[in-house]
Amino acid sequence: MSTTNTSHTRLRHALRLGAWLIASLLVTTGAQAARIKEVASIEGVRSNQLTGFGLVIGLDGTGDQTTQMPYTSQGLTNYLQQLGITLPDAAASKLQLKNVAAVLVTAELPAFARPGQMIDVSVSSMGNSKSLKGGTLITTPMKGVDGEIYALAQGNLLVGGAGASAGGSKVQINHLSAGRIPGGAQVERIVPTPLLEGSSITLGLEASDFQTARHVAEAINKRFGPNSARALDGRTIDVSAPTDPNGRVAFIAEMEELQLASSRPAAKVVINSRTGSIVLNQAVTLGEVAIAHGNLSISITSTPVISQPNALSTGGQTVVTEKSNIEIRQEPGMLIQLPASTQLADVVRALNSLGATPQDLLSILQAIKAAGALNAELEVI
Repeated sequence: MSTTNTSHTRLRHALRLGAWLIASLLVTTGAQAARIKEVASIEGVRSNQLTGFGLVIGLDGTGDQTTQMPYTSQGLTNYLQQLGITLPDAAASKLQLKNVAAVLVTAELPAFARPGQMIDVSVSSMGNSKSLKGGTLITTPMKGVDGEIYALAQGNLLVGGAGASAGGSKVQINHLSAGRIPGGAQVERIVPTPLLEGSSITLGLEASDFQTARHVAEAINKRFGPNSARALDGRTIDVSAPTDPNGRVAFIAEMEELQLASSRPAAKVVINSRTGSIVLNQAVTLGEVAIAHGNLSISITSTPVISQPNALSTGGQTVVTEKSNIEIRQEPGMLIQLPASTQLADVVRALNSLGATPQDLLSILQAIKAAGALNAELEVI
């Protein structure tokens, strides 16, 4: 008997210790502060978008129909001319390029990219090609917004899909008119960045917030001395930095790792009107409010009605008509009182108690905001 009691006592102590450790972990995780690199970036250090027109060859009869897509044959004619092959106009107009597709090639040139570095490219059909699977992109110049060539793309496409068709039936899995080439473009030109220019650098916050801007400036001044940083507005912080390139890089690396004092984010509710998705952050609170919401449904049914002529009539025909029945049903709405909620879990629990669908919640949240009971910014995307 004593052995059993001892075992139960040890089990209770173990459970208490485990609960204490879990609580400590939750407190530590919740109190963990963000770093500067997670809320701000250096102005001028950014990526650039590249695009180009290209041709994908080697398709298994799934290319563009050149009678409807003349730029496919024109693009191939221009490419052959660069290789020293000139086609007569009559021959060029009769090209049947079932194995060729015109595509647009896009890529993102990262900051500090050097000549010879490889970057990923995305290839998308711009014609009526049925599939790019198994195709090869021929050399395509990638241009920036200034019209200059910054990279050259070429390689075999990876298309994450499959499809088959026969006898008028078609089966397709995923998308076949777009693909990707990992490391498919080689950088040819450097994009200059102003990182080493001047005696200071500028930090730009990901979201405009005066409290965060003040915390960033205070953290930098505490580590590198007074007047090292000053917040210019709710998004921009000016920071004095060494002029030596090596010293500036080391300064930025250390500055980005500085911890910020935790602050409560601005309360926001984001609604996607197309998908019905609703996202609330932890700062959203709900005032006391009463809601009545009823559903309105309309159902339309069609019943065939057959009219036949008499047995002895001549020239009569059987006529089939449709009789439509329209029914409108409105469910009564119950008045529900939602208590004031200061925690995100309480807000979610209160909204769930309505039993409304996500599409209904879109209208309910807008009405609560208009009534002044939703203490948050409502953003519709």
